[in-house]
Amino acid sequence: MFDEIIQNFVSIKQDFAKNYSGNAHIQEVIPALNSEKFPFDQEHLNSIHEFAKKNPIYYNSYDEKILETDCVVYEGDINDHWLNSIKHGSSCQPFYPTWMVSAYLMVSIAKNLGYTELIDIGSGDGRIAFCGKISGFTTHSIEIDDGLVALQKLICSNTEQNFDPHCEDALEFDYSKFQLTNPVFFIGGLPQMGGDVLATSIIDKINCIDQLKNSTGIVFAGTHTKRQLSGNLSNGGWSSLIKEHNLQVSETVSLPTVWTFDQTTETPYIYTKFN
Repeated sequence: MFDEIIQNFVSIKQDFAKNYSGNAHIQEVIPALNSEKFPFDQEHLNSIHEFAKKNPIYYNSYDEKILETDCVVYEGDINDHWLNSIKHGSSCQPFYPTWMVSAYLMVSIAKNLGYTELIDIGSGDGRIAFCGKISGFTTHSIEIDDGLVALQKLICSNTEQNFDPHCEDALEFDYSKFQLTNPVFFIGGLPQMGGDVLATSIIDKINCIDQLKNSTGIVFAGTHTKRQLSGNLSNGGWSSLIKEHNLQVSETVSLPTVWTFDQTTETPYIYTKFN
């Protein structure tokens, strides 16, 4: 089911990117209504649009039919948040969001895998945590940048969806405070740009909570760009860390993000669990 929806969405993104004539700093597409191609819960889809409408990084939207699907295009600018977010340590990457529908699909796959709690690490504007909240997860959002956390709190207020933003350093945070039982961690950041440091810290913390190891999933954001992979070409650049920590890959999906808008390949997300 998800494979077909993902392929439909990637096709729309590729067609839109090829024909886009605007000059916005960022742009993304959300189907206007559920359909055979996108059999989403309509209330969830409405909430996704609400997130975009109430998120001040977007300053314009318009309707467009793409590959016979009625869509809404959202245009925005993240320069101010990007500039603020680059001041943090080497394990913290600047703010570059995935697309909202990609976030929703990632969360839906995690739900299908049986997880009940979602922790979004390096959460940016909180879109993955938001999608988790509307999908029935108990959610927690960890972001080190105070400006982005202020943005998340504004979105929580504007959408009346509290996805629990925390302004914290994920390397130092005590996750036992959440009393987790069956969580999935989404880790933002490519492995070659500090994401491996962040991921290792999270894995070590999970290993210190005895009851969590066998019930926890970790989702990594990867890349297919050979320049960034530096020879580590499998699992989006995460293969060495996955092997080192004896993780098992349960699913890999490739989805549109802001940073792959002008590329013919999408961003791979690797779902793993402990062996």
